[in-house]
Amino acid sequence: MDRSRTDGSSWGDRIREMGGDTFRLILDYAKQETLDPLKGLGRFVAFGVAGSVALAIGLVIAAVGVLRLLQGETGGVFDGNWSWAPYLICAVVVVAVAALAVAAIQRGQAAPRADGVKTKEAP
Repeated sequence: MDRSRTDGSSWGDRIREMGGDTFRLILDYAKQETLDPLKGLGRFVAFGVAGSVALAIGLVIAAVGVLRLLQGETGGVFDGNWSWAPYLICAVVVVAVAALAVAAIQRGQAAPRADGVKTKEAP
């Protein structure tokens, strides 16, 4: 029995070629399903961290601005025994902004999926 095909290549060469094609297909599929989503996730995390740092710096600058406003532009209301009040007011404002951010994050985690089912119940 002759093992060569009509085009001159043997069955072993053809099987080897098909195996190489299958290996390349599996490798491409693995890259598509693992590396591409990880690259997208890396960009998402990088922009999230950069945004968080920018918001944190902005909040600190705004809090110092509100503190200086309360200390300098209130006409002496916070002089003497009330000199601690602007610090407390700024601390309350910063905590309120942080609470709003946490609430927004929790609200975002309860977003509906593509099929319309919520992944987590909102409080």
